[in-house]
Amino acid sequence: MSPVQNMLSSLAAGSTEVFDLTAPLSSRTPTLVLPEPFSNLIDFSIEEVSAYNESGPLWKHHNIHTGEHIGTHLDAPIHWVSGRGGKDVSQLDPARLVGPAVVLDFSAEAEADPNFLIDVAHLVAWQEEHGPFPANAWLLFRTGWDRYDHDPQAFLNLDDNGSNTPGFTAACARWLAEELDISGVGVETVGIDAGNAAAQDPPFPMHHFLLGADKYGITSLKNLDKLPPHGAMVVVAPLPIVGGTGAPTRVLAIAAGVGA
Repeated sequence: MSPVQNMLSSLAAGSTEVFDLTAPLSSRTPTLVLPEPFSNLIDFSIEEVSAYNESGPLWKHHNIHTGEHIGTHLDAPIHWVSGRGGKDVSQLDPARLVGPAVVLDFSAEAEADPNFLIDVAHLVAWQEEHGPFPANAWLLFRTGWDRYDHDPQAFLNLDDNGSNTPGFTAACARWLAEELDISGVGVETVGIDAGNAAAQDPPFPMHHFLLGADKYGITSLKNLDKLPPHGAMVVVAPLPIVGGTGAPTRVLAIAAGVGA
């Protein structure tokens, strides 16, 4: 059988499973809050147009209203000034939206310090234990933050100094962008940068370096605890919005199941 037929057979047999890494999208979905004088995106909302009534007797449908970067979403290169000449979300190479999933677990560190920053040494140590990151990989960083996805206050963890959520050092962001042959990075938090990344140099270094290097970011992931450190495949499916700087995204992972 072909590799595709083998995968379909293993899915049918239950030896391979599909895991949904996407947070449900609703009006309660936690969203980024920028301080004044910056403008914020609108939150997600849904508007009924018809519901098996005079407006549509045989059907039900809605209008949706949302910003591009709401809930589980992808950041395209043109989202950031460093990638302003790059691709919009409709122009992304489909082959880079499917690839090996590498799950790096820093949940214990984030539990101890909500402002924990992942550095180059952490990633080097991971490779020494597990082997090099494969080409075209998506590096998915587990911090345990998905447990707050139903609670906007805890998810954003705001105080007088801003948002307190884990992320990456500027050196790590640059290393990910310039030294690795990866497609992108996924996180469980509201953005690919740490909550206090405005104070880093450069500000928001993951956005600056990653998107400027034609690599992508996905946010607000969940269920990373169900995946192995390596060996799974991820499918990243953003809405192909022409001119879009990002889009709500369904993210699926395919991995060996309990029957494997």
